[in-house]
Order: sequence, then C-alpha cells, then structure tokens
Amino acid sequence: MSQSLDDLFELLRKAAAPVEIAAVQHAIWEVWLDSGDTALNKRLEEGMRALAAEEYTRAIAEFTYLIEQRPEWAEGWNKRATAHYLRGGYRASLLDIQETLRLEPRHFGALSGWAGMLQLLGDERGALRILQRLSRLCPQMPGLQARIRDLRDQLPEADL
Repeated sequence: MSQSLDDLFELLRKAAAPVEIAAVQHAIWEVWLDSGDTALNKRLEEGMRALAAEEYTRAIAEFTYLIEQRPEWAEGWNKRATAHYLRGGYRASLLDIQETLRLEPRHFGALSGWAGMLQLLGDERGALRILQRLSRLCPQMPGLQARIRDLRDQLPEADL
C-alpha cells in the first residue's frame, strides 16, 4: 500500500469530483477489507457472498467468526452490522456500528448506515448529527449535502 489511511482520508476530505471521491473511497475499502490473514479474508468473502444471496443468518455467523478471531478488525463488526440491519435487527446493527466506529471513527460506511437507520427510526436530529460528522470526512460526497439540507428542513429551528 503506497498511501496510509491517514493520507487517504486527507485526500477524501479534499476530493471534489465524484470520480475522485469514489477512487479514494475504493482505496480505503481495499485497506479495510484486508485483515492481513488469507484465511480470514476468505471468510469475509464467504460472508459477503452470503449477504449478497440474502442468507443473513449464514452471513452473521461468518462475520461473528471474524470478530471472534480478530476483534480489533473494524470491518468484521461493520459487515455484521450490515447483515443485522438487512435482517431487520436494528438494535444489534447499531451495537455493531458503535464497535466499528470505536475501532475506526472515520468509517464512512458505518456512519452512513447509522444515519440512515436513525432516520428510518424517526430520529432526524440524530441522523443530522451523524451526517454532519460524515461531512467532516468527505464534504463533497455525492448527495450528502442534500441529505443534510433535507434533514435540516424537517427539523424546527430550535432543534438545530
């Protein structure tokens, strides 16, 4: 890897063009998705295949295995959060998102998912707070400023 995560996040913060943002995010995902262990990477791939096939119980089992083997790897937690969310387990998903963000506070995927879940659950103020946090990481992320404006428009001024 030629650039550190810190360097990539600095590039992401400054990126303005959608294609540039996507390229930097892709580079970050490549780092996040690599556990450094071939066997664990294969288990991650299995879990992701299960997610794609909507086999959420199997996906959760794969990601739980990853968490048990490497609890400091944020992506195991993030992927399990996604599986819980897709299965309708919002509380479990939120708990895994919290752990993801404890391990990698800049995890834009977890932040975006958290904001979406909060909005779905009717917590517009909370969703706005999380989207503002996401905006500090990538202010020009396509659609982000519109989401923030829409949420601000929904809230009384006293709530801002």
